[in-house]
Amino acid sequence: MRSKEIDQAMATSERLEKLQQMLAREPNDTFLLYGIAMEHKKLNDAAAAVEFLDRVTRLDPGYCYAYHQKGLVHESQGDTDAARAAYREGIQAAIRKGDDHARGEIEAALSMIE
Repeated sequence: MRSKEIDQAMATSERLEKLQQMLAREPNDTFLLYGIAMEHKKLNDAAAAVEFLDRVTRLDPGYCYAYHQKGLVHESQGDTDAARAAYREGIQAAIRKGDDHARGEIEAALSMIE
């Protein structure tokens, strides 16, 4: 790894550690769970990213962007079927929530793989 990549990985790891410490105090905080998922995504830890995104949507089924990110993670792993399913769930969540902006973004992501 180049020096810049090492610095970025260390910063991501430090952020992840801080988020996990905060999560220990607030285990059902969807914002923290989402943040941890995004840090795992940056570290290319797809399984952990999906695990935390699933925790977000179990606690808050209307957290539309968690479905979107889950779809992106599945896409990055080459699992387009799982990505499609995540995007479709996100679209339904956005419809239930009345979030047209999220719905449009997730529909656009879905259309890229259909």
